[in-house]
Amino acid sequence: MKSFITGLAAAAALTLAAAVPASAQDARIIVVSHGQANDPFWSVVKNGVTAAGKDMNVQVDYRAPETFDMVAMGQLIDAAINQKPAGLIVSIPDASALGPSIKKAVAAGIPVISMNSGSDVSKGLGALLHVGQDEADAGRAAGAKLKEMGGKVGLCVNHEVGNVSLDLRCKGFAEGFGGKVTVLPVSNDPADVRAKVKAALSADASIDTVMALGASLAGEPSAAAVKDVGRAVKVASFDLSANFLKSIAAGEATFAVDQQQYLQGYLPVAFLALNAKYGLIPGGNVPSGPNLITKDKAAQVVDLSAKGIR
Repeated sequence: MKSFITGLAAAAALTLAAAVPASAQDARIIVVSHGQANDPFWSVVKNGVTAAGKDMNVQVDYRAPETFDMVAMGQLIDAAINQKPAGLIVSIPDASALGPSIKKAVAAGIPVISMNSGSDVSKGLGALLHVGQDEADAGRAAGAKLKEMGGKVGLCVNHEVGNVSLDLRCKGFAEGFGGKVTVLPVSNDPADVRAKVKAALSADASIDTVMALGASLAGEPSAAAVKDVGRAVKVASFDLSANFLKSIAAGEATFAVDQQQYLQGYLPVAFLALNAKYGLIPGGNVPSGPNLITKDKAAQVVDLSAKGIR
């Protein structure tokens, strides 16, 4: 009888072990983003990823193409699927290009969370949830604020042409702003941005507002271009950088739209680690922004931005 009971206990233990999700410590989570290596914005996302990996005691790999390249990004997602991670985190700047690879991950039984871009397509591709901000809504909020400040003719500086999320920012900005808006395509080279914004401002003296779509690569050189032309033009930007925040604090720029990208890196890793350990997952998307950082708040955020957290 004793051996029979012992056998039952052993069988029960094996059954229980099979039913419990893999431990977070053994889990491997892979992050594939479109963020380019020379963009300080994405270094903050990566800092969030790394911190969450340490806090949750999981292995995390962060991968991104060297340039804004959807073919290369799709290949990185496919390679991640072949490694059968406990979770996959992706940004979705182009759903038509990346959708097949993301659906392949979901079909393989890999839990997927999207972050940063793709809030409008995430669910349809099978992701569990999205961590980020609605870019069109954020653009409308920024445009409405600049209209309230007296803006009538705007320039939207797009440093990553082809990124659907940036297109949505410009579209939302134009809707909220209500006045005339011209989209200025530029590269992600700050010197090129400065030269083209300066040329646009010099060619059209009616432009009184510049909306940049990224603080480091477009916001800072746009503010410098306004100084170059020497006339009053309101400059705002999406996202944060220490130097752009200093410009806001000094009254040289109006505000920055903060989407708290550190959370976009940190939270998906934490969620997937909890999912691997306990089967827990939030029931819906998590909005990380937008928050407008104006002159009264800018000085407080500079140190955290310099430390790669804001």
